[in-house]
This record gives sequence, structure tokens and C-alpha cells, in this order.
Amino acid sequence: MSSTTLEPIPSHRGAHTGTDVRPPLSGNGTSTGAGPSFLRVLNSEFIKFRTLLSTLILLGSTIVVIVGVGALAAWGIGQALQASGANPQRAAAMAAQGDIAASAPSAGISFAQLILGSLAVLIISSEFTTGMARSTFTAVPKRTPAFLAKLLVVVVAAFLVTAFSLWLAGLVAAPILDQYGHTLDISSGHYVRTLVINSVYVAAVAAIGMALGALIRNSAGGIMSLVGIFFVLPIALQIIQGDFVKELRKFIPDSTLAPMTAADHVADTLEAWQAGLVLGAWVVIPVLLAAVLLKKRDV
Repeated sequence: MSSTTLEPIPSHRGAHTGTDVRPPLSGNGTSTGAGPSFLRVLNSEFIKFRTLLSTLILLGSTIVVIVGVGALAAWGIGQALQASGANPQRAAAMAAQGDIAASAPSAGISFAQLILGSLAVLIISSEFTTGMARSTFTAVPKRTPAFLAKLLVVVVAAFLVTAFSLWLAGLVAAPILDQYGHTLDISSGHYVRTLVINSVYVAAVAAIGMALGALIRNSAGGIMSLVGIFFVLPIALQIIQGDFVKELRKFIPDSTLAPMTAADHVADTLEAWQAGLVLGAWVVIPVLLAAVLLKKRDV
């Protein structure tokens, strides 16, 4: 009689063997395998981003705020221009400010940077407070692709939402200003340039917020740090007197927007290209620091 050799039954954990095919875990509980491709990670982060109700609410709030504040600014500027007609000194002072009507649609940028910057903080800090970061970094062992995917999704969303909001604000502000005899051409090169630069600026603020959220790992702490940099610090430097402080004010991120959007160089500010480099440094340095510490620190 011939004997029969019994083969082991394959386990459901592996395709052809009884061994577990999941990547091994490191001491802190995260996977040490290669992980999925960046495109898969990016798609996953985009799904998480667009399916959260709180995210959609904040994005919608940004559109409403920019359009609403832009309409109010257009009305206020129209009233001021109308009143200056009977006051030559006031008319001369307003004329010295350039085409102030063109700035009406972007009057809500300060509020937009706070909303979208806070959203960026929450996107990553909430993963640490809820413990979801452990699952994320188990699926993406190298951690950096997950951070970059979150950063890319938030930055692109901030840019697109801001650009769309400014375009809508221009459409709303144009007929309001027209009632006061002032024309706002939203198809002009200057307006389009201002729209793009403002959108890039808000996207940069979102990137800084993402970095702060990754560094501090606490939603309240990250948002307060963002508020401190973009709202408290400019006020504090305005109060403190001195030549050094006056020069220092030029290098805070809040002071970089005006030189980049002005048609002509504004006195006591950086050149447009210098302001762009300063804003870039404010983005690159914290983002790189966050990426490095994210790999070194435990979840």
C-alpha cells in the first residue's frame, strides 16, 4: 500500500502559507513594513478629509465669511468714497491709498486664515487625541508619507476654497461698488494676481497650522499657537516701540501679505520677493521640523 502525505491547510492569514503576512510591529506598536504607496495614502487622507462633517462646515464657513465680509467692505468703501466727494482733503487721503475698492473682496482674509489654519491643526492633532494616529502609522510605517498626504490635501483645499470664495466675493462686491460709481473689474490682471496671492497666503497659513498640530499634538495648544503668531504677535509688536522692533515686524508672517499684493512698493515693508521668501521660510522650517520629529517621537 502506498502512503499518503498530508499537506498543511493554508491559513487565511496568508495567501499560500500559514504565516501572518501583516507587517511586523515595532516597540511602540507601529508597523515596520514598507507600507502602501503614496497615492493610496493620499487617497485615504482625501476620503477622511471630505467625509468629516466638521471639515465641510469649516470650509463652508470660510466661503460665507469671505463673501460676507467682502460685501460689507464694498459697502463701507462705497460710503467712504461717496462722502469724500464733499471733502477734498479726505478725497486726497483716500486717493493716496491707491485703488482701495479692489481690496474689498479680500477683506475677510484674516478670518479665513484663522478658520483654515485651525482646521489644519485639527486634522492632525485630533488623530493623536483620539488615538487614531496609532492606526494611521501602523498602516503607513514610514509616517512621512501620511504627514505629507495630510499636508497636501489641506494646502490644496485651503487654496481652492480661498480662491473660489474671493471670486464669489468679487462678484458680490462689484454691483455694490457700481452703485457708488466705482468699477471693480474682477477679470483684470491685478485682481487675478491679488486673488492668487491671497489664496497662496492662506494655504501657507494652513501648512503652518498643520506643522503646529503635528509638533504640539494638542488641538487647543496648536490653535492658540496659531492665534498667537498671526493675531497676538502683530499687535504686540505694534505696541512695543524701537527701531529693532520696527524691523522685526517686517519678518512676521502677517506682514508678508501686503507687500506681495500691493501694486507698488509700500513704504517700511519688504520687497514683494523678499516677503515671499520670508513666508516660505515660515512654512518650510516648521513643516520640516514636524516631519523629522514625527518619525522620532512615539505615537
